[in-house]
Amino acid sequence: MNETQTIFSTANSVLNQMPFPMMIVNHEGIVAAWNRQAEKTFGYSADEVLGKFTPFIEAEKSGLHKDGWTKLLRSPEPFHFDKMAFIAKNKEAIFSSALAKAFTIENERYVFFHFEMTDEIQKDPSPYQELISLKAGLESSFMMLTMDQEGLINFANNNFLKRSKWTPKRIIGKTFWQMFPQTDNGTADANNIWTSLKNGKTWKGEVEKMSKDGLSYWVDLTAIPIFVTCKNPSYFILLENDITEKKLLQNRLEKIAYIDQETGLMNRYRLEQIVTDMIQEKNHFTFVYLSIDKFYSLKEIYDEQTEIVLLQEFTNRMKIYFQDSTMARVGIDEFVVLTPLGEWFIQGFLAYLKQHPIYVNSRAIPLSISGGITKYPEDQSSYSHLVKASHAAISKVRSDGGGNIISLTKADHKALSTKAIIEKRLLIALDKKNLKVLYQPQLNLETGKITGVEALVRWEDEEIGIVTPDVLIPIAEETGLINDIGAFMLEQACLQAVAWHKKGLDLKVSINSSVREFRDKNMVQHIRKVLEKTNCPAKLLQIEITEKFALEAEAETSIIQQMKQLETDGIVFVLDDFGTGYASFRFMQLLPLAEIKIDQTFISTLQYQKKAQKLIQGMIQFGKSINMRVLAEGVETAEQLELLTSFGCDAAQGYHISHPITPKEVEKLLK
Repeated sequence: MNETQTIFSTANSVLNQMPFPMMIVNHEGIVAAWNRQAEKTFGYSADEVLGKFTPFIEAEKSGLHKDGWTKLLRSPEPFHFDKMAFIAKNKEAIFSSALAKAFTIENERYVFFHFEMTDEIQKDPSPYQELISLKAGLESSFMMLTMDQEGLINFANNNFLKRSKWTPKRIIGKTFWQMFPQTDNGTADANNIWTSLKNGKTWKGEVEKMSKDGLSYWVDLTAIPIFVTCKNPSYFILLENDITEKKLLQNRLEKIAYIDQETGLMNRYRLEQIVTDMIQEKNHFTFVYLSIDKFYSLKEIYDEQTEIVLLQEFTNRMKIYFQDSTMARVGIDEFVVLTPLGEWFIQGFLAYLKQHPIYVNSRAIPLSISGGITKYPEDQSSYSHLVKASHAAISKVRSDGGGNIISLTKADHKALSTKAIIEKRLLIALDKKNLKVLYQPQLNLETGKITGVEALVRWEDEEIGIVTPDVLIPIAEETGLINDIGAFMLEQACLQAVAWHKKGLDLKVSINSSVREFRDKNMVQHIRKVLEKTNCPAKLLQIEITEKFALEAEAETSIIQQMKQLETDGIVFVLDDFGTGYASFRFMQLLPLAEIKIDQTFISTLQYQKKAQKLIQGMIQFGKSINMRVLAEGVETAEQLELLTSFGCDAAQGYHISHPITPKEVEKLLK
């Protein structure tokens, strides 16, 4: 393996640690490095691309890009490609921004892409001859030092002398510690190695060394204690491989990977590492999140060059104003400052920007900033929580028109912390199946009998107590855990419907579903598997959807198709909260709906508002006109129930009939 191959072998090892797709190609477009994340993202294995033409450009068409490619190779500046289509191995187009930066190794230009993404041994040799052969082999292969029990150097081979630029006369008798940089880190490395050797243990690792002329170089060091007797080491051997090129390349790649090329600030991956370290060290700091208002509108008004100037000039003003603070670019138009400065000073940045406007072509760009100030550890206690609190603060600023930097109140932070705890505990509850299901009976107003129930999730956590549905469901939807709750509720509802069916009680059980669940193309198969697993007849299951669900489903053919397949199986779809959301008669035609539920907000005023009575009568007549069953929810008084019956409503649900109750309590009502 030649030196260039060794460098790129190292490069692949470094890039494989990065959490985003990356590759390096030579001046001919031949792939020299391709990391694991690129494999996962684009489907091509390293074996399929290394040493070959980049999979994103067909070889016979490469001439079409010659001028742009030559410009990229010659430029000292990074190129940013916005929303390019890259064709993966499965022929699907993957849209991603890409950052390209040319650099030189061994006098050859390369481009870094970051996607947003022996001779036969003699028989029976004497022990002495073995040692002579071993020593000769080590001397020819490594830089080699030996030192005595006091750490004084008594031998250095030619490989070491050549790299370190020491002479035998100058090196013999010097201490082991003098070979390391005279810094805290250098001294600490030397002490760690020496402690291991004195304890009779071999030490291996990468360390920085210092040459005679004061220049740093890096070695892969193996330090070995040599025992002549069985008690203490008699002397020590140090074997070193020069890895300076590897280290320099690693540093360059890390700089590319962790530095935003447009602004020179660190990126969000490096910021997270630094914040995590600061938290572990219990350092107090203020986390300032800044976002440029209406950035994309500014992009449309001005050209691309203006965008670059805007970002660079904004960064320069941040560096001047927040001196001695840590800064990062965490998004296209979002920045973070870690600072010990006070809130009044941070908010003064807005006035500073007005006093020092950004000019492009002699024209001031109207710049407005929204930001959030969050303190560690007073407000939040982790990187993710700091970011969430910042987003909440910015949302609050923008709801008031933007152009401000604020701190959330203690109550706001407490609510966010509670929400974070709920998210964590919900994961545990789902894993341990600690959620409970209660059933609210539905009364058939014609027969006076209970013919169905609605399954409702309930959660009482051992640490945080009762979590009400109006708190649980929004958090579950935001985190994506609503799918897990939906799967749990489906299985529990089917099991209960079967249990009642075996007792001769054919109660229809309704469950609530979200559009997020039906965007899964395998939803039909999933429901069918649960029905088959639980031996539940499809006719016993009803699925309730909201008007928002219905409106979104109207625009997505795949959701409509899945609903119709389930309707064919015998499952009934119910439109919940009718009249409160995005009412549309069109989805009444398109979706396989069999029942509407009049929302409780209308029922609550039924008995003392004539207008409400006429409205509900109209809803019931509308449902009847299109052959849909009508159920009223939120019925809490006998008067409401009586009026609904007189209006011809089919069924009712609410506290007057029953609160949500356990299966056994439902059975008692049926007796």
